[in-house]
Amino acid sequence: MGERQWVVERAEPHVVMKLKRVFPKVATTATPPIALYGADDLAADLLWFMERYPLQISPEDREALEHGRARLFQDQAQIDAILLPDWQPTRPISFREGRTPYPYQARAAEIAHKRGRLLLLDDVGLGKTISALAAVANKRRLPAAIVVQAHLATQWAKEYVEKFTTLTAHIIKGTKPYSLPPADIYIFRYSNIAGWTDIAARGTFASVVYDEVQELRKGVQTQKGRAAEVFTDSTGMAMGLTATPIYNYGSEIYDVLRFIAPGELGSFDEFCREWCRWTGKHWIVNNPDALGTYLLETGLTLRRTEHDVETDLPPVSTILRSVDTDERIVESAHAEARALALRVTTGDFMQRGQAARELDMFARRITGLSKARSVAAMVRMIVESGEPVLLAGWHRDVYDIWMDVLADLKPVLYTGTESQSQKDKAKATFMEGRTNLMIISLRSGAGLDGLQHRCATVVFGEFDWSPQVHKQVVGRVRRPGQRRPVEAIYLQSEDGSDPLIIETLGLKSSQSRGILDPMKGAEHIHTDDSRLQKLAAQYLEKADERQN
Repeated sequence: MGERQWVVERAEPHVVMKLKRVFPKVATTATPPIALYGADDLAADLLWFMERYPLQISPEDREALEHGRARLFQDQAQIDAILLPDWQPTRPISFREGRTPYPYQARAAEIAHKRGRLLLLDDVGLGKTISALAAVANKRRLPAAIVVQAHLATQWAKEYVEKFTTLTAHIIKGTKPYSLPPADIYIFRYSNIAGWTDIAARGTFASVVYDEVQELRKGVQTQKGRAAEVFTDSTGMAMGLTATPIYNYGSEIYDVLRFIAPGELGSFDEFCREWCRWTGKHWIVNNPDALGTYLLETGLTLRRTEHDVETDLPPVSTILRSVDTDERIVESAHAEARALALRVTTGDFMQRGQAARELDMFARRITGLSKARSVAAMVRMIVESGEPVLLAGWHRDVYDIWMDVLADLKPVLYTGTESQSQKDKAKATFMEGRTNLMIISLRSGAGLDGLQHRCATVVFGEFDWSPQVHKQVVGRVRRPGQRRPVEAIYLQSEDGSDPLIIETLGLKSSQSRGILDPMKGAEHIHTDDSRLQKLAAQYLEKADERQN
């Protein structure tokens, strides 16, 4: 049953006050008549509210509410049955012969379809895309809006919708609305949904899927976040796909879930008060295990790892190797690094914050530059042995060194500065064997599929503070279809920011692990302040060593 509107025409002031507390979507300034929008869960909540505060209602409307509540309980019972080990899916409509989703993918699709909301957190490589297609491949959920990162639009249309289903897809062009051609699935980019909010607000789409939904972790502070809020509010089903919803802090889960199940975690103030603590700069979830368990038990999230389902994903070997650094580059950066480090430790509040950010960026860049040639030499050895390599980095001038030193290997770039056509060409060149080296930005390849058929070796020439970023990059080659063991090789400098990054990823990993995989254990928590203070102390210590 889709959303309905219920209107409270008249109520006493104290009842209106309680109504606003129970139904957070009602504006605090609203006065009767007050309109509430929702599906069967709203019907159940309204009946519960009316037990405490009786309201006059027609017999027909009360019957409609009771039917809605009954459907809600029935759907919940069906979802409980879907989660039982012996549940068997029916063959989904619109899927091509031989492309039927795996049972665990069909299970996720059925839950999303029944509940009308789901944040699917399956591990990298388990086929969240297929689960989403199965969820929307129903007349009630079509047409669907799929929102993706820019580099994934063509992949969604050609590699998934076209190959796996008989549905039709249209990729939205630009931010200016136009007359949409008939299609089952409309594929938007996060960069263009803001121009289509008026179309979405008309109820044009029956469902919305946010691929790599961590793109919305900044909430409605961004233009794409404000647009996504309109899409969600205007559809009957919202689904988010990501293995890495948290790149930095556990409180990001609130801003992700607000686009899947608005209001389920209360207001942001309520969420922070009940679940988090303030570190001075960020909200940190106090008990990630408890929050993760709550999200799973309420059905807001569903999470499976390769150990929970039958999968043929190969093992991954993580290798950490030290490489030489160019001392001339390190020495040339000494004065600036020391000045920034002093400001981090001795400046006023504003100066310390600005200096910490600058030191972070400066230290990682210098570290990347100082080991760039050594990284290139190691990559050359691997490629010349006949092994294709995915080389991950972050800074443009580091890429420039790699491209120059390894020019004879004809490397291709897949980073944040190439156009989509250039990225597609780079991928094709790598996939067709015209090069054995593809350089990828640490944060540019989320969701990229197909590389597993060409490559099993990932080399990290530069690092990110977030372990989830590294996991996403490894997931580009450790996916269904990969037939060889995967190697993730981290090339570490003994100087600069690398040792500290390796040491202090505990906060982000523990926040993520507790929410994604409750009760699996957590690491010691470091705050952003502590790691940057350590970075500053490290540079000051080395400065003292030079003077002595």
